[in-house]
Amino acid sequence: MVQETQTIVIYTHPDCDASAQAKADFEKDGIAYREIDVTLVPGAVAELERLTGGDHITPVIIDGDMVIVGYGGLG
Repeated sequence: MVQETQTIVIYTHPDCDASAQAKADFEKDGIAYREIDVTLVPGAVAELERLTGGDHITPVIIDGDMVIVGYGGLG
């Protein structure tokens, strides 16, 4: 049986320094992720609000069942 690897999803905004830092850290460490730019993807803002309880905060990182709002570095 082949196990599927879970891809991390990062909701980003182009003017968000924390989003840029998260992406840079993930790329530096070779961590695969799928980016959802909330300014480009229809419906992304509504999903972001659902994940954050109504807040417009980026990045929001989804790793399996874990939802991380904001970014404080890889740890």
